[in-house]
Amino acid sequence: MTHRIGVVGAGRVGAVLAAALQSAGHTVVAAAGESDASRFRIADLLPGVAHAKPTDVARACDLLLLTVPDDMLANVVTVLSDSGAIRPGQYVVHTSGRHGLAVLEPARRIGAHVVAMHPAMTFTGTAIDLDRLAGCVFGLTAADAERAFAEGLVADLGGRSMWVPEEMRTLYHAGLAHGANHLVTLVTQAMELLAAAGADDPAGTLRPLLTAALDNALDQGDSALTGPIVRGDVNTVRAHLADIAANAPHTMPSYVALARDTLDRVVTDGRVLPIRAAAIRRVVDDAERTAQLQAARRR
Repeated sequence: MTHRIGVVGAGRVGAVLAAALQSAGHTVVAAAGESDASRFRIADLLPGVAHAKPTDVARACDLLLLTVPDDMLANVVTVLSDSGAIRPGQYVVHTSGRHGLAVLEPARRIGAHVVAMHPAMTFTGTAIDLDRLAGCVFGLTAADAERAFAEGLVADLGGRSMWVPEEMRTLYHAGLAHGANHLVTLVTQAMELLAAAGADDPAGTLRPLLTAALDNALDQGDSALTGPIVRGDVNTVRAHLADIAANAPHTMPSYVALARDTLDRVVTDGRVLPIRAAAIRRVVDDAERTAQLQAARRR
């Protein structure tokens, strides 16, 4: 069954999903987006699709995609429901990772079919993303009556369905954000350290190492850990911390936090003896205290 789709929030996610559904045979009838970037995405990914107000988009479609930021979602659903733009029998689908069905309650009370459908993917908002949807996992939450519809929508997008209980939506999203968003921060900091060390291509230097490390971590978990902490090399950790403090002190907090967590893991599984772990922990604690004192003096 094909649908007439409307998109409210033509950001990086909304425009791409709408374009993918259009390629699968659905018809995108209208899209709403306030920013210049959103208007460009509509023109680029959804040529010929009308740009309209959110209420007009909702009235024009039988499947409404709400792809607005998490903190805006409740207000958008309420406004569209109270204005009569959402109607009984309509499908209303949001793409928030954090939210489940509760945020769509105003639409459900009217008689709409509601679904939470979050793609576990990072988006650029360009045609590049379309191929990345193949095999992408979508975190779904829906009532029994909407489960088949939700799975069919994911299949049309080329993705894989994963059912997430309503009460676990936030934890599900936290896992994705911690893995993907904080990975970007970590990699960026690693590139800054390499640049400070004189590397002319930090990204190229890291790419094969990080690709292998990520693959190993996904396959083996903690068993993939390597490096000075796993080896118990106290002096190497001390040297790292000294050079970080001298050349890139803004990366010290994350290095220290992750060093402690790594140490806890390799002590628990027996790869580092407690006495050696205690020595590393003292080095890390001393470096952190010194960094905090120096930061206080600078203020």
